[in-house]
Amino acid sequence: MGKALVIGAGGVASVAIHKMVQNSDVFEEICIASRTKAKCDALKEKLDGGKTKITTAQVDANNVDELITLIKQVKPDIVVNLALPYQDLAIMDACLATKTHYLDTANYEPEDTAKFEYSWQWAYRERFEEAGITGLLGSGFDPGVTSVFTAYALKHHFDEIEYIDILDCNAGDHGYPFATNFNPEINIREVSANGRYWENGNWVETKPMEIKRVYDFPEIGEKDMYLLYHEELESLAKNVPGLKRIRFFMTFGQSYLTHLKVLENVGMTSIEPIEFEGKQIVPLQFLKAVLPDPASLGPRTKGKTNIGCIFRGKKDGKEKTYYLYNVCDHEECYREVGSQAVSYTTGVPAMIGAMMVLNGYWKKPGVWNLEELDPDPFMDALNKWGLPWKESFDPELVD
Repeated sequence: MGKALVIGAGGVASVAIHKMVQNSDVFEEICIASRTKAKCDALKEKLDGGKTKITTAQVDANNVDELITLIKQVKPDIVVNLALPYQDLAIMDACLATKTHYLDTANYEPEDTAKFEYSWQWAYRERFEEAGITGLLGSGFDPGVTSVFTAYALKHHFDEIEYIDILDCNAGDHGYPFATNFNPEINIREVSANGRYWENGNWVETKPMEIKRVYDFPEIGEKDMYLLYHEELESLAKNVPGLKRIRFFMTFGQSYLTHLKVLENVGMTSIEPIEFEGKQIVPLQFLKAVLPDPASLGPRTKGKTNIGCIFRGKKDGKEKTYYLYNVCDHEECYREVGSQAVSYTTGVPAMIGAMMVLNGYWKKPGVWNLEELDPDPFMDALNKWGLPWKESFDPELVD
């Protein structure tokens, strides 16, 4: 049915490519491209031999001209951007120049400011529409599946959603004193930034980790969770009519928070360059280099993740609460695709989003967040491709 150019060769890309190869009726050809071609070649070697034809290429995802040249050579139907969020705009520019569909899993952020917002990418909407190409923003789990969950709840269970709480629990244990489950640079920027939530038409800002709740997660149990700002809050606050409040919570263990506080206190989480032995280095990028590679955590990680949304609103004039969530087992993910559940829960929706464009369900010129599209085919695909969802009609609410 189609050809995908996947940019990136880390943990999430590895999962997405594994799932594309499983789904060879849709993904007849894949080109894997990254700055380090050896990583692409290793993935090709692992997955070659099936019905999907796999090729590899070297590309600097910051270089628009290089990207355009590669896209013209490969002639993909869609570019699946699983590189770093700093590179989103360069890849979008290359897709515009070549009139190629685009998908990513995380919103653009400038390298020099920890700023998570969609304004830069939403600015491409008209140009994508004029070019006749589809751009899917945030086709991971959160954002991504949480956005689809919201559209599904609104379509099937509510006349009006007033409150949304997104809960992201990772109860996995990798045995290291301190490590991050996805790119350390992005993870630490996200966690050390101020928290924010949307209430009654305004953004309310909090200090990092200021608001803590304990929640009893299905299949996991009680965990400490903290209010963070997460990018889907911005798009959902804009796209869900009648919404009064939306918040995002993520679980963290005490050991992680203690290590993070010490690293912050000694300046290791800073993104301001410093001079060291005649060179400019960014402390956070140096820290990333000494921490365990998230891709190496797979064989060590045990336990489960639970990510979902609790909705409160009205149906037929009556108050209603509804909880949609997925539980994923780290060890099962590793057995299937050689990655832990954090990469799995992002990589599978990236494959599904690309499939939605290739099979025509979501082929719609413009730039879209996932809650703006029909949720039903995506929800069916989650059940089929490894992220089955569960629902509860009487959930414990977060106060």
